[in-house]
Amino acid sequence: MHFLSYLKIGIEIIILWYAIYMILVFIKGTRTEQLLKGVVIIGAIFVIAQQCKLDAILWVMVRLFPLSVLALVIIFQPELRRGLARLGQFGIYQEDGGMIEEISRCAGHLSGKRIGALIAIEREVGLKNYIESGVLIDGKVTKELLISIFSAKAPLHDGAVIIQHGRIVAAGCLLPLTQEANILKSLGTRHRAALGLSEETDAVCIVVSEETGSMSISMSGKLMYDLSEENLLKMLKEIFFNPHRLRGKRLLKMLSKLSPSVSEKGR
Repeated sequence: MHFLSYLKIGIEIIILWYAIYMILVFIKGTRTEQLLKGVVIIGAIFVIAQQCKLDAILWVMVRLFPLSVLALVIIFQPELRRGLARLGQFGIYQEDGGMIEEISRCAGHLSGKRIGALIAIEREVGLKNYIESGVLIDGKVTKELLISIFSAKAPLHDGAVIIQHGRIVAAGCLLPLTQEANILKSLGTRHRAALGLSEETDAVCIVVSEETGSMSISMSGKLMYDLSEENLLKMLKEIFFNPHRLRGKRLLKMLSKLSPSVSEKGR
């Protein structure tokens, strides 16, 4: 009986640990993270009110609690839906292959038309601050939607599109520019913004040059340019579907097999 009791406790601890871990991973870098901080503060106030017997505060909090739960469910319905959909992924988030193909097709189309574009795909590090600098969209990733956003007459074409959890969450976003001086002078603001974001986060950025139509990708503070649509697709699949995510020299080695034009910051 003692063994079964310990086994039961162990299973409960594992389940609770996994649930808490998934919640923290899911809310990291999102507005829900700020909400959780607020809930913790309210909980602390409730405990203090109980200990100090502050009856008026307790009465208000008890009466408002049911309404607060309902309001949170309504406000954060999209986040809750995506969170439940991700529970079966065992803590490992992989990009949808169809989404990656849509991005590659869009980049190839824009490259042929010489239309500038900057797309950032969030990974482990949240991009909440940059998302809030743009216009919220929350749309499915499709070639047509991305092309319409980056159209020369579109009001959001100058900023970056940010993709989070397989959806376009915002457009017209402002990204930090790299301070690295030892890069090609021909690279414009989009390339510098892609480098800047990849220096500060683990996001993957795809850039289409308005001047030359060349396609580039930035990751881990490195910029690879003059990629074909086929090579860009291979690159994205390798990044998001390889269980041992590429880093540093291994990344550059793989890219050198795909394209002769590889540029590394500081090279």
